[in-house]
Amino acid sequence: MTQIAVYPGSFDPITNGHLDIIERTTKIFDNVIVAVFHNPNKKPLFTMEERVEIIEEAVEEFDNVKVDAFEGLLTDYIKHQNAQVIVRGLRAVSDFETEFQMASMNKKLEPDVETIFMMTRNKYAYLSSSIIKEVANFGGCIEDLVPEHVIPKLMDKI
Repeated sequence: MTQIAVYPGSFDPITNGHLDIIERTTKIFDNVIVAVFHNPNKKPLFTMEERVEIIEEAVEEFDNVKVDAFEGLLTDYIKHQNAQVIVRGLRAVSDFETEFQMASMNKKLEPDVETIFMMTRNKYAYLSSSIIKEVANFGGCIEDLVPEHVIPKLMDKI
């Protein structure tokens, strides 16, 4: 059976921490879907279409990665994609409580789907899309924190 993993997130914008999780996930699962989620609680800088395009460029070297977008319940999306696993990245202990709650709810909604937590590499433990946007907004250097093609797109938005 082909193992399909879904790595959901807002990816506004994608960071090298996200790419680290994607790269490592491609070595474990046959197919990986990077699923851009519309989160009604967030005001994204990039549209869903822009985020999908940016991620597609960032992951073009991986043959087993597909980029998609979705709205609604993650468990419904997982079933629609015939996936078996949700991959979530953890940066620090503070991420765990929120991720644990989401994983528990997803398990209740879809008992056959597993959630796997993957620790990011230490060098990305402090990295988030929010902090990238904040640093860029104030003119700070974000090289080596996001894929190169993200920098001009982010600066255009700011």
